[in-house]
Amino acid sequence: METPTRLQENISAMVDNELPASEVELTLAALSEPDGLAAWRMYHLVGDALRAHQPEAELSASFAERLAECLAAEELPGRPADPAVREGPAAVTLP
Repeated sequence: METPTRLQENISAMVDNELPASEVELTLAALSEPDGLAAWRMYHLVGDALRAHQPEAELSASFAERLAECLAAEELPGRPADPAVREGPAAVTLP
């Protein structure tokens, strides 16, 4: 294996049955190493989290609007924050 990123890509491809046969043996061998085992566990942890998609709380009806206001107030490189938004409510609370 060349890099941790390459190993992660190979694990993903192997699980999706898209890894070339010539790479499978090397990938399986890398999984017996501490870095390989950690990458395998992380891959599955992320997959489990993506499949769970069970929000703990319902978002309020105005969540998107308040989030947009917060984002508009953020300064970006080359663009100052919108002063009209900054002069709005002193604090915006997100759920």
